[in-house]
Amino acid sequence: MKSHYFFSTVTRNSDLWTVPFKTVKWERADWDTGDFVVGRVTGKRNRLYRCETKTGRIAEMVRGDLMIGALGERAATLEGVGDWRALTEGGDLDALTPAGLIGKATSISPMLPDLMRLEYLGHVTRDGRKLGMMDFVVAAERRVLDTPVVLLIGTSMSAGKTSSGQVIIRALSYMGLDVVAAKLTGAARYRDILKFRDAGASAVFDFVDAGLPSTVCPETTYREALDLLLSKIAACNADILVAEAGASPLEPYNGAMLVKRLGDLTRFTVLCASDPYAVLGVQTAYGEHMKADLVSGPAANTTCATRLVKELSGHRAMNLLDRNTYPELVAMLKQALNLE
Repeated sequence: MKSHYFFSTVTRNSDLWTVPFKTVKWERADWDTGDFVVGRVTGKRNRLYRCETKTGRIAEMVRGDLMIGALGERAATLEGVGDWRALTEGGDLDALTPAGLIGKATSISPMLPDLMRLEYLGHVTRDGRKLGMMDFVVAAERRVLDTPVVLLIGTSMSAGKTSSGQVIIRALSYMGLDVVAAKLTGAARYRDILKFRDAGASAVFDFVDAGLPSTVCPETTYREALDLLLSKIAACNADILVAEAGASPLEPYNGAMLVKRLGDLTRFTVLCASDPYAVLGVQTAYGEHMKADLVSGPAANTTCATRLVKELSGHRAMNLLDRNTYPELVAMLKQALNLE
């Protein structure tokens, strides 16, 4: 009987649903980040028992379902921390994100129910060799990126970066500009760059396209992945790059290195913050190196909040989800990008 698999987001660049493979258990010492593994759903079902599939659609999961994801690491401040290396021999794995980032949870927010548990059935193999995300990375000619950048950074996850990016992409597209968008750090989720594409980006990218399930990895590994991504973006010859640094540059996702790398190309920086005091915290941590042109996200939800941001940090704050702020945003973008 042919097995039915849920192919998670991290498999989206592969051919696993068209070319046959086998499921073989591998010795723990031979596991590696990015390996594709097959897990059978176990445990008591809750709202986290979901799979973001290769198309970005969310599928509800029940016990017995088979999901294919990739071994990786997550270090989220608000939700959870985990790493496949923390798995004990014979123990179950956890879905660290619905997108198929698989590891062993080591610290979970008390606001969350148990993560979706997965019994390890084996690695995805062909011809006696295990397969992983890097096996399906498409190479690109090395190019130097010279596209002006609108950079989205945050004080944490869920700070409004993707929502702000959607508004900005629409604004730039309405000006007649060719916009390419990318999420360059964070943990695998397809929904964010799909939202960017829906907002008008002509092409979208993220680190999954470079073979990483998350950017919690050694800086040398991330630097190689970023070089590939920026070469692919440069090949688009777009007018503007809207780049999101997932999570916060202060978290272990290599965000600080990304901000530095894009520094000379960055024309406009939006700092999305959870509250006004978080703006002050990031400003204190970065000092002169953190020069946001605009603060958005929950820290700008009300006039009281925007006044407090100004008082604490000196930055202009704006609720980009309020249509009344749109003309000012457009004016700021035109000035920053020399589009007057």
